[in-house]
Amino acid sequence: MAAAETFVFNIAQKVLEKLGSLAFQEARLIWGAEIDLGRFEKTLSIVKAVLLDAEEQQAHNQELTVWLGQLKEVFYDAQDVLDEFECEALRRQVVEMQGSTTRKVRRFFSSSNPLIFRTKMAHKVKEIRARLDEVAADRSKFDLSERSDDRHVVRGREMSYSFVQPSDVIGRDQDKENIVKHLMDPSDGQSISVVPVVGIGGLGKTALAKLVFNDERVIEHFELKCWVCVSDEFVLKQLLVKIIKSITSENRSDLDEEQLQVLLRNNLDGKKFFLVLDDVWNEDRGKWIELRNLLTGVANGSKILVTTRSPTIASMMGTMSPYNLEGLLHQECLSLFIKWAFDEGKERQHTNLVEIGDAIVKKCKGVPLAVKSLGSLLYSKLDEHDWIFVRDNEMWKLNRKEGDILSVLQLSYNQMPSYLKQCFSFLSLFPKDHEFNTLELIPYWLANGLLQSPNENQEMEDIGNQYIDELYSRCFLEDYLDSGYMREFKMHDLAHDLALSSVQSECLIINCQIQNISKMVWHLSYSDNTGQNENVLKCLQKSKSLRTILSPLKGVGPSTKSFVDLCISKFRYLRVLGLSDSSFEVLPSSIGTMKHLRLLDLSKNCRIRKFPNSICNLQNLQTLRLNGCEKIEELPKDIRYLIRLRNLTMITKQKCLPRCSNSLRLLRLFNCGNLESLVETMRVYTRLRLLYLDNCGGLISLFPTLKFLTTLEALFIENCEKLDLTEREDNQDDFPKSLRVLGFIRLPQLVAMPNWIKLSAKYLQVLAIESCLNLTTLPEGLVNLESLRRLTIENCPKLSSLSKGKLCLPALRYFKIAKCPELIRRCQPEIGEDWHKIAHASDIYLDDKRIKKADN
Repeated sequence: MAAAETFVFNIAQKVLEKLGSLAFQEARLIWGAEIDLGRFEKTLSIVKAVLLDAEEQQAHNQELTVWLGQLKEVFYDAQDVLDEFECEALRRQVVEMQGSTTRKVRRFFSSSNPLIFRTKMAHKVKEIRARLDEVAADRSKFDLSERSDDRHVVRGREMSYSFVQPSDVIGRDQDKENIVKHLMDPSDGQSISVVPVVGIGGLGKTALAKLVFNDERVIEHFELKCWVCVSDEFVLKQLLVKIIKSITSENRSDLDEEQLQVLLRNNLDGKKFFLVLDDVWNEDRGKWIELRNLLTGVANGSKILVTTRSPTIASMMGTMSPYNLEGLLHQECLSLFIKWAFDEGKERQHTNLVEIGDAIVKKCKGVPLAVKSLGSLLYSKLDEHDWIFVRDNEMWKLNRKEGDILSVLQLSYNQMPSYLKQCFSFLSLFPKDHEFNTLELIPYWLANGLLQSPNENQEMEDIGNQYIDELYSRCFLEDYLDSGYMREFKMHDLAHDLALSSVQSECLIINCQIQNISKMVWHLSYSDNTGQNENVLKCLQKSKSLRTILSPLKGVGPSTKSFVDLCISKFRYLRVLGLSDSSFEVLPSSIGTMKHLRLLDLSKNCRIRKFPNSICNLQNLQTLRLNGCEKIEELPKDIRYLIRLRNLTMITKQKCLPRCSNSLRLLRLFNCGNLESLVETMRVYTRLRLLYLDNCGGLISLFPTLKFLTTLEALFIENCEKLDLTEREDNQDDFPKSLRVLGFIRLPQLVAMPNWIKLSAKYLQVLAIESCLNLTTLPEGLVNLESLRRLTIENCPKLSSLSKGKLCLPALRYFKIAKCPELIRRCQPEIGEDWHKIAHASDIYLDDKRIKKADN
């Protein structure tokens, strides 16, 4: 049977949204396509009404799958045709901005001439309408019912900040004690012994390993601790990079394998070492022995904890019998289910639902992930019918083998709105264990039109963060951290499996061994140096439908200009072109022809020196990433004509920033050492929400800039040693009242925190202070930060107290201090002088140790 077709309903919905927009209504009147577009819209509305039913029924009808595939191809092509109108409107807008008669005359005789454009688009609209009519006519072959997508993203439970909450891990206390005992046992005679934990997916092997990893006895027993998620790939160099990064916090992917081995041995020499290898799939014993041999030289008593689903791997790697993790007892599962399905104590008001829930839990067979997934699915639902639907669902019959819980996760996936499904499946382009953050991820979604259109007061970035919160509440994500201005997280490995299965052929990760790329692949990422592989280039030559090309792995990017030339010449409808970590010297001027491009990532190209000014022809461009392009002298002079640019990450050797569009929402400046002033350019950024200044050593003043940024919500200042943060503190007009997040990082000149923080006291929610080595006092205004919910202070050794007087932080939930000896002493539980000031926070960390508070 053909692979299932997905997201057809959502793509149709996005096309209808564009057709119905006010801007497009005006465009189709101007360009004379009103009649054909009107017929197209009518047919599309009729077809869309049955698409949800068709997507569900296709499991039993291969012909229906083929029909949906044909429709999807038409819808994608329709998006491209409609975008042509939008591109032309933007081009005309820029021509008016340029105001040059010569340019206008030259463009009249070009392919952008209005008469030529009108004729060309009339032909394209007629063609796409005829194709839809032809495919839609086959609708009568199928017995399809009209349905609407009435599922919406709902507000989930309050999010946790902690990577692993012991209170969320139910029923594993004895397992933890057993494993800790093995780790402490010196009697096995091995210089380095391996403790394997084996169990089916979703049992909580990783959660258990985290409990062990963070146990105080383990922390005190070993000199070095290291956590590495292995997942599908067991590539020695990648593992060495991960181990070294876990030990030193440095990413040394720039070193070759021999250099990495030397660095690892130097770090491990003679030390008692504890390594967790999480989620191992490799059954090649030779690869394991190769890694194990590199770990020699550690002190006796060093341990490796391995988690795996495979008993074969556990036996191959272990120096002791595998620790077989069993399912939870029924009562433990029921407690876990209630924790996720109800707010605390509310289950007592709904005994009928608890009774149904008890039957649901029995079917989960002790698998915690299945229990949590279904509990979260039913959270806030009080109608019995919703609970009975889950209890009696057909998906329970799909469990063909013991421990297969993908069908349980599939049920949660099926209940998501269609637009959220497409965003979730897009994550399959990234490898397992990828560390996501929403500043990087959401622009990909936005570029491909996957986010719902916002209401009047909502920004696209906020919608994207809501989607992440919803996916987390459904147990698809883990290691979730809300930093105030972004979310950081990973995908659960089973959720990654689900994403891969749901997306089928639409998304594809390729490597050098790829033999063929289906014409139905729309989004593509590469997992190794495919950009210089002739085989890959041949496969790409045969493809035509790509909308996304990206490289999610650090250090892996195209090194040849031929790959870039191919992308530009072949894929003129690309929305995303990711060329990070590349090493070509020249970006072709033909980049300016890619008028549909929304995201261009050229970051960490250490050889490129100049960008062609034609890059400024990309009027649809929303995100431009240039950080790490160290040899770039200046930005193109016409960058202000990127009138949709909302996310810019850049580096420059200029003294003043070139003016950009007032559409900017996010601006990150890295290594702009010659930059002296921001005033002249910043006054136009009336929509800027996040400003990050990193290593801008020439910057002296900030305040004349800030008064223009009336929408600024997050401000980060890192390693700007000349910047005077205490100037003009009494001028309240110079400070944005919208600020919610504030970060000071590596600022040796900072002795006292600026008192202007009190101007945002009522609204500030997140305050992060890191590596300010000479900081001695916090601002007096700290006592009035009534909205502050997250306070982080790290590596500020001269800071001796939180405040001299009263401290009132009623909203504080997360409090972390590290490498601040005197401050940590004063915040010791129960006995510290400042303990009572922060004791009400739900998450408290002192030097990375989570504080367990006594029960009230």
